[in-house]
This record gives sequence, structure tokens and C-alpha cells, in this order.
Amino acid sequence: MSTGPDPAAVRVRLDLSYDGSAFAGWATQPGLRTVQGVLEDALATVLRAPARLTVAGRTDAGVHARGQVAHVDVPREAWAALPGRADRTPGDALVVRLGGVLGRGGSPRGTADVVVRRAAEAPGGFDARFSAVWRRYAYRIADHRDRWDPLRRHDVLWHGRPLDVAAMDDAAARLVGEHDFAAYCRPREGATTIRTLLHLGWRRVPAGEPDAGLVVATVRADAFCHFMVRALVGASLAVGEGRRDAGWPGAVLAAGVRDAAVGVAPAHALTLEEVAYPADHELAARAQQARARRSLD
Repeated sequence: MSTGPDPAAVRVRLDLSYDGSAFAGWATQPGLRTVQGVLEDALATVLRAPARLTVAGRTDAGVHARGQVAHVDVPREAWAALPGRADRTPGDALVVRLGGVLGRGGSPRGTADVVVRRAAEAPGGFDARFSAVWRRYAYRIADHRDRWDPLRRHDVLWHGRPLDVAAMDDAAARLVGEHDFAAYCRPREGATTIRTLLHLGWRRVPAGEPDAGLVVATVRADAFCHFMVRALVGASLAVGEGRRDAGWPGAVLAAGVRDAAVGVAPAHALTLEEVAYPADHELAARAQQARARRSLD
């Protein structure tokens, strides 16, 4: 049986989704409603003990998640007691009981805007943040009035000018690779801005697929720094509108400093879609590697 660092605890992986509209981001902040705060309160209610979450990727205020991953270390006795007399695994019991707590009017709309889809004991060496090998985001834009759907206003950017998607995709491809993304990040003291951008591409979704007619960016990297995805989208929009050429986002990257001409795209059209992890026997090594400070030397 795998456990977290504390032999008296079980490390539990949580797979969850949330609508970020009514949250001030992931991370707990005094006096504000956050995903972490709501979920930790729910866990404390179910487990009858304080709970502290570690997440794969912190999301900003208004950003959604379809494939977020977190872990929590649960006292072993509390984990074993979760099913009670029910014929369920502890993980299934936790999902059901969290659903009951989160669905009791926790959101302004009276329904759960954060859902834990799965809970299971994590393999040895698992760390939701440091064991991840990549995160994938999508950014969705409707650039024609006939695609402005009021039912999608919370997760799609309504853009008033047609976009040159081919030019945006050309510009995006030039940014792929390991670089210092300082020009596209809000710096944090002591934190590196070196990231490996594995994929950045734009396409107009064809008929017959989900999101048909929308202009969608797919962004995948080993990790992201603060505002990185939204700044990359902002630079892409400048190209798509014809205000800048396809080489400009790469020139901004090479300059290495924030450029006032790079707008930060609105948060509500950004969704964390997926987090990927290596094989179980590689989890601990991946976590150790990710903790090491990177350089381009």
C-alpha cells in the first residue's frame, strides 16, 4: 500500500473540475472564495480533520479546469473509515461525500461549481505538482458575431474582429522549445521563468467537432509561470488582427523583457484541460528533477 511521506497517512490523488467564474483563483486568500479554500473546507468536514491540498497547477481568478489534479495526505484511520458500512472503496466514498458537501449551495448559483470526479490512493512517489510532466490548456475565442453563444459566455472570449488563424499558428510555432519566458510572465522573486513549451498551436475547429467554429489555442508545457498562457494568447491576437507580423512574438521572447504591447488575454476563456504524469516507477525521480532550479547554460 502506497503512502505519503507520513507513514501514518495515505496520499490521495484527486481528479477534479471547476468553473472558475466565481472563484478568486485556486490558492487560498483571506476573505476571498477560492477553489483551494472551498475544497479544503469540504475535506475537513468529511474527514473531521484539517486538510491541505497540493495542486498540479494554480489557476488565476476566472480560469476554469476540466482536468485538474491535486493530492492530500489523509490520516490512515480516517481513510479506512470513509466507507462506513457501505460497499465502497475509500476513494469512492470520499467522492460521494464530497459531492454532498460541495453541492449544498456552496456556489452563488446554489449548485456545485467544483466537482471531485475521482479519489484514489496515489502510487509511491506521487506529487501532484512536481511529478507532472506537462499541463495542457485551451483558450477559446469566437471571432464572429454569429458564434457569440450566450450559453458559452463564461468560457469563450467574444472577439469583435475576424482573426487570421494561419498567421497566429505560424507565430505560435516559433515559440516552441525551452526558453526563458520572462517576456511573457509576471516575475516572482526567486522563481525561474525558464519553461519548456512543448506545443502551441491555433486552429479553427471544423463543423462536427465540439467547439465547432471557434478559434482555439492548445498550449502544452512542462510548467507555466504566472500569466504566461494569457500573455501568449495576447501576442497571438495582435498577429491575428494584423497589428503585428508573425515574427513579432518571437522577437518579444528573444528580448527577454515585458513588452507593453503584449496584452494579457481575459481569464474566463482559459481552461486547464489535462495534466500528465509518467509511469508509476518514474514518479519520484520526476518530482526530484522538477524541484531542481533550471538554467539555459
